[in-house]
Amino acid sequence: MNIPANLKYTKDHEWVSIEGDVATVGITDFAQGELGDIVYVEVETVDETLDKDEVFGTVEAVKTVSDLFLPLSGEIIEFNESLEDAPETVNSDPYGDGWMIKVKISDTSEVEELLDDAGYKALVDA
Repeated sequence: MNIPANLKYTKDHEWVSIEGDVATVGITDFAQGELGDIVYVEVETVDETLDKDEVFGTVEAVKTVSDLFLPLSGEIIEFNESLEDAPETVNSDPYGDGWMIKVKISDTSEVEELLDDAGYKALVDA
């Protein structure tokens, strides 16, 4: 299982990459493996400002639909529209081309609440 050291993680199996005040968010390798073949990613919250842990979208796999929870409060400024035509990219490249949204962070102190790679590894190994 791939858990890149340069990212932050949530207990809901999302990863976060932070550049300045913008966070890129996707689901982890573990999450996509548990979900199975992803057939649809829905995000209808672009241009909305949401609080941490609010649902920002859903990911649909062959067997299940899962809510996506915002790891940091802020405005959703971009959705990875390539996932509309190729949702399976989340399975093949969850930390790269399979990213889901970009968020303009409104409270940078929340970053400290995210897990590092060792904390996330301990969570999934538990």
